[in-house]
Amino acid sequence: MAKKNRRLEEQLCFSLQTASKQFNRMYAKALKPFQLTYPQYLVLLVLWEYSDQRISDIGEKLALDTGTLTPMLKRMEKNGYINRNRLPEDERIVIISLSEKAIQLETAIYDQVEGCLTQLDFNEKEYFALIEQVNSLSKQIGSIDQ
Repeated sequence: MAKKNRRLEEQLCFSLQTASKQFNRMYAKALKPFQLTYPQYLVLLVLWEYSDQRISDIGEKLALDTGTLTPMLKRMEKNGYINRNRLPEDERIVIISLSEKAIQLETAIYDQVEGCLTQLDFNEKEYFALIEQVNSLSKQIGSIDQ
């Protein structure tokens, strides 16, 4: 690791950025039939797993701020994927819930994305090991950044 003047293709940050862009393209293609973007898919994943959520809770799970989430959620509501409702006891709090459309399309959307992932040359053990490595790296970077 002491080598200086590393070339671009030897930079971990560049490799991760390139892989991220490729994943975004792959997911965009898979999600196009549903008129969903990759970040919108992530919102659906959160809601399929945790049901009704406050915007702040979704933002925390996805590491997105409300300024980024709010316009995206408005588009998702317009496209019929979610419902946004204010809590009667505190109208500052908006609860996001799945629409019937999102519930009915869950398996189809997930299968479409899963079809892309099966094209990757990973077995299940390698796939989850890579996730673990990337999560560990993210956690390390996060602790340095504090």
